[in-house]
Amino acid sequence: MTSELFSPLPLRSGQILRNRIAKAAMEENMAGDGQLPERRLLTLYRRWAAGGTGLLITGNVMVHAEALTGPGGVVLDEHAPLEPFAEWAEAGKSGGGAVWMQINHPGRQVASDMPGVVWGPSDVAVDLGRHSGRFGRPTAMTAQQIEDTVARFAVTAGRAEQAGFDGVEIHAAHGYLLSQFLSPLVNRRTDRWGGSLENRARMLLDVVRAVRAAVSPSFAVAVKLNSADFQRGGFEADDARQVIELLAPLGVDLVELSGGSYESPAMSGRPAEGLKPGGRPAEGQKPGGRPTESRGTGARPADDRTRAREAYFLDLAEDLVKTSPLPLMLTGGITRRATAERVLDSGVAVVGMGTALAVTPDLPDRWRSDREAERQLAPVTWSDKTLAAAAGMAQVRHQMRRLARGSEPRPGTHPAIALVSEYRKQRVALRGYRAWLSTSR
Repeated sequence: MTSELFSPLPLRSGQILRNRIAKAAMEENMAGDGQLPERRLLTLYRRWAAGGTGLLITGNVMVHAEALTGPGGVVLDEHAPLEPFAEWAEAGKSGGGAVWMQINHPGRQVASDMPGVVWGPSDVAVDLGRHSGRFGRPTAMTAQQIEDTVARFAVTAGRAEQAGFDGVEIHAAHGYLLSQFLSPLVNRRTDRWGGSLENRARMLLDVVRAVRAAVSPSFAVAVKLNSADFQRGGFEADDARQVIELLAPLGVDLVELSGGSYESPAMSGRPAEGLKPGGRPAEGQKPGGRPTESRGTGARPADDRTRAREAYFLDLAEDLVKTSPLPLMLTGGITRRATAERVLDSGVAVVGMGTALAVTPDLPDRWRSDREAERQLAPVTWSDKTLAAAAGMAQVRHQMRRLARGSEPRPGTHPAIALVSEYRKQRVALRGYRAWLSTSR
């Protein structure tokens, strides 16, 4: 009997995903000249396309040329030529699956050495303790800037369809702009975009409406949403439930659940150092985040830790799926087929994987033939959580860069080496981005 993992999934738009396995977005930071996709990205996506996934979601593509998450970010705005994006879409679809473009605006999560703008719902800066200076100080957006940004999302989505992509995913998670508007910690506005959850969700809902109006009915529109921010007083699971209900009438095909932000990098496998949404200590953990002994389960603490590293937003997803009017996708820590099947058994419709596919790009095909990955990327357990999260992302990017060169992944690379290498590449990319921005805008 065919596993549900390999059964098709029809979506509202009429699009049918060939199976329930998706490559979730990972920020490649591999733009070529002009902040455009080039040969390395095409090679990388052909490699993933050949691995058996039903859906590939690109790393975030920026809707505003003056606001990038990193200097190697790809930009698709009204000025960008479409041919490189058409080639990217073709590469992503070369294995028979669908390819969606994730579209994003960083808001306040912009490095302090980047040119351009640093915007947010309010002038609340990213708080990373002694690392806070890494990010620019945001200015609160005006009503006109909000409306212009909504329009930018629609332009990018419409041009993605023209280039041959099958859909877009609007990024409203991980502390980026739309997630910032949702967060009561970051959004301190007193106008129509602040205060109540309905007001804080207004920009996201306007973006979805504008995107849906800019694309054809058969083009998929998805939203990536935090199941929780994992910060005291922040966006919580009940907020996510209400936002999903608000999205349901707007023609959304799928909601991907993740969690965290740069301030609380739960998406890197560090769910707020032992905090449940709302700041409550998680079961089996003390308020300081140190695991306690498991109680009454018969499981060893090591087994508990292994489960916590896999599908680490599943508990929240299991709760949200009970009431969700939309199909859900869950991303975060899934590396084994048994874990993926447990996610689907919970009622989640699509299993999203990032790091696992950076190390083993043909993992879905392996699962189909009852094989598992031979290697995994070890978590970075440095005491400095900010540096650990950065090193973890650098390790993943190191694997993607190897795949993009046509080489095999090397998950044994020391995280410090990956971090230093990534820093050097970003310095080179920053010089290129500054030069391009100064001449093109």
